[in-house]
Amino acid sequence: MFLLHVALQGCLRADNVAYGLTADTGGHIRYLLDLVKASTADGPVRRSVIATRGFESELGAEYAPAPLRVEAGFEILRIGTATPGYLAKEELWREVESFADRLVAWIEAQDERPDLLHAHYADAASVAAIVEDRLGIPFVFTAHSLGRVKADVMGEKAAKVPHLGRRIAIEEAAIARASLVIASSRDEAEVQYAGYEAYDPGRIRILPPGSDLSRFGAARACPEVEASIGRFLADPGKPVLLALARPVAKKNLCALVRAYGESPELRERANLVIMAGNRQDLAALDAEMAGEIRDILCLIDRYDLYGHVAYPKTHRPDDVAAIYAYARDRRGIFVNPALNEPFGLTLLEASAVGLPLVATDSGGPNDIIEMCGNGELVDPNSTLAIADAALRILRDTALWDRYSAAGAKAVASYDWCRHAARYHELLASLLARREQATPPPVDQILICDIDNTLVGCDVGVRRFTEWRSEQEGMVFGVATGRSFHSAMSILEQRDAPRPQVMITSVGSEVYHLDANGTTYTADPDWRAIVQRGWNRGAVLRALKGLPGLVPQAALEQRAFKLSYFSDGDREVTTRVRARLEAAGLRCSVIHSHGRYLDILPVRASKGTAVEFVRQRYGLPENAVFVAGDSGNDIEMLRTIPQAIIVANFSDDLASLPALSHSYVAQATHARGVIEGVLHFRSKARLAWQSAR
Repeated sequence: MFLLHVALQGCLRADNVAYGLTADTGGHIRYLLDLVKASTADGPVRRSVIATRGFESELGAEYAPAPLRVEAGFEILRIGTATPGYLAKEELWREVESFADRLVAWIEAQDERPDLLHAHYADAASVAAIVEDRLGIPFVFTAHSLGRVKADVMGEKAAKVPHLGRRIAIEEAAIARASLVIASSRDEAEVQYAGYEAYDPGRIRILPPGSDLSRFGAARACPEVEASIGRFLADPGKPVLLALARPVAKKNLCALVRAYGESPELRERANLVIMAGNRQDLAALDAEMAGEIRDILCLIDRYDLYGHVAYPKTHRPDDVAAIYAYARDRRGIFVNPALNEPFGLTLLEASAVGLPLVATDSGGPNDIIEMCGNGELVDPNSTLAIADAALRILRDTALWDRYSAAGAKAVASYDWCRHAARYHELLASLLARREQATPPPVDQILICDIDNTLVGCDVGVRRFTEWRSEQEGMVFGVATGRSFHSAMSILEQRDAPRPQVMITSVGSEVYHLDANGTTYTADPDWRAIVQRGWNRGAVLRALKGLPGLVPQAALEQRAFKLSYFSDGDREVTTRVRARLEAAGLRCSVIHSHGRYLDILPVRASKGTAVEFVRQRYGLPENAVFVAGDSGNDIEMLRTIPQAIIVANFSDDLASLPALSHSYVAQATHARGVIEGVLHFRSKARLAWQSAR
């Protein structure tokens, strides 16, 4: 496979990148370089080229236009454009046509053409679209950050930013055009992209970045770092609140300074260390970064934090691990207060060193802290929330120890080799040349719940994958309370087979696998069915303030699903139904695991969705198997004769009269699913033989 990456932004080079040198020399360059290195290390990619914009500037001669050359095992092509000098990212749209013209000319001059383009940022996607129009080479798109998110954060101020509307329009075109959109987190896939008219969840796949965390696990502080930080502090032995980010508004560093300055206890317990990029002179920084540094210095002065806050002007890339270790050795905390963090590589690095996290609840930190269990999520707009979370960890030594130890999971969970393997699989599926043959006939369907049914035992998943590959004529699907992207993530993390049908968000959404074997299409007929009579706003108003109910995070809410935590009271479902009936609302109310409560349109459930899928395939009831383990599977298990309850069930499923027809497996998880299917098949054969 020959991959051509297109990335116009930033001072890009293979090694020793000067992160923070410009406003666009940040995490996306780190991501791109690590991806390319991992992708070319092993596997089907035999050639990788990064095409970037070359320019003449005092920033360095190495960024000048240059022919293809090998750097660190891959190739970098620096293409000159109509404007010879450095341009900020907001101005790069002017260079798209000239960059694309010269890139097309370069491709046509090669002995072989790239199989696929990967566009990084929307301007690169505009280039890739031109290349696709002229040469027919498809492209995938990674946004890295999105203008509409920035506009939402800025509120009314967004209207005064002249380039923002143009950027959003370019992103709309990129999302609509790309063959596949790669997101780093659930928040990006389900919340950030959802604001775009071209949003198509089935074409978005979550692929968390890996990270080379090996050097961070053994990180040690060093005298140079100790000196550069300690010279600011009256008591350098205190715990440290550490932030490491470029000084731009979206990183929200000023909020961290305010949180620290407004909390006497926090100032007493800890020092604050802010590594805000690299600078020699404020006058040499662009306007935004210079303004942020000035604001930070003004806040330090306002709260009289001299001797409590360190803000070194420079640090080397090689110093980063030692900076984390400096904070860890003082039992400190890594704080990321960004207004939105698309992913958060620094969070992974800090986790690998053993630093507990306090991080924004907007973006990738949700996924990282859910996976690792190593910190606290906070509203980045609340200085009180930031301070309270930090104090909870600083006051509780056992909590600090637990969060510190849990960070080790980051090393195993966010691995570039694993990322590259999944990346290659996705790209290979897109490139596969499939013959337009008649699809094999379907004679059976198996629909499984995911959590604690299909997954929960790795050995069982491996056995199920082998068994599934032998089931000709069987459509495999899942039915889950998870969202589409959450379901895809857990299935891929556990190496489960790819479903042909996905019933998600407790039956309120149905997706079908496309012919390319990679992307999915939401079923418009099912959406039309479930939305009839659904009034989401009225349901919210009816349940507001009901005792025993607490809304789950915004990430768990869907267009046709409202999700709450319950207090465990068995009567909560009765109270909810009474409230809804009093408001004249007909809804499905599903309570599971004694804690989770979902409100859905009356026509939506796993059971009705399975029945819809059965009818879509034109199969009889006895050709369908379903398997589950908990209360939100009851509707599905109740309505299908061949119902399987795995041995590790909860919510007293096996004793419910409505499920007396179910087969209760002796095996747990996926092996219980296989056992149940074989049971019903054996039963059907005996019935057929008796009938003869």
